[in-house]
Amino acid sequence: LIVGCDPKADSTRLILHAKAQDTILSLAASAGSVEDLELEDVMKVGYQDIRCVESGGPEPGVGCAGRGVITSINFLEENGAYENIDYVSYDVLGDVVCGGFAMPIRENKAQEIYIVMSGEMMAMYAANNISKGILKYANSGGVRLGGLICNERQTDKELELAEALAKKLGTQLIYFVPRDNVVQHAELRRMTVLEYAPDSKQADHYRKLAAKVHNNGGKGIIPTPIS
Repeated sequence: LIVGCDPKADSTRLILHAKAQDTILSLAASAGSVEDLELEDVMKVGYQDIRCVESGGPEPGVGCAGRGVITSINFLEENGAYENIDYVSYDVLGDVVCGGFAMPIRENKAQEIYIVMSGEMMAMYAANNISKGILKYANSGGVRLGGLICNERQTDKELELAEALAKKLGTQLIYFVPRDNVVQHAELRRMTVLEYAPDSKQADHYRKLAAKVHNNGGKGIIPTPIS
């Protein structure tokens, strides 16, 4: 199950071959309230039987987007969305660490956090900020930092910078994902790389990344963010 926790609602579209999935918040607004929804209204099944949900957000400039995450996760729990699944992945907006977006961390909904970053300064700054959020809730809950995943932007000394940040945070660089235009080609066709080009080098990198995350289960740490 993948739960998109970004107001852009773009976490699941390639799995569903769609423009964007209808979000829990928009469906609730149409129906009257979230209590008027059924699980099948908000959950769609896509490539490789991956179950997909988008929490959504308010209109730009109105309300709190983090509330959508809170509302959605509560709805999914109450309606049995987490039964008979191997993994739940929360795709959370990384550069905003407001209370709502931090809910999977704060309320013990997630067990491990993997921070996707690059060697660019603001991406590393955001990764450090997220680590501060994990540290804040680490003692009251069981959530841990699983590691960093570097999504290459082809900046100077990117691998060295990513490894140095991981070391500072007391964690590991789980994987360095190289940049490849096959990602854009797949996106244009509304497909994941694994579906569009399963024999490509990039697809192999994603398989290796998945194996690394799988084998890292239970090995997360409490980070030591840079002050």
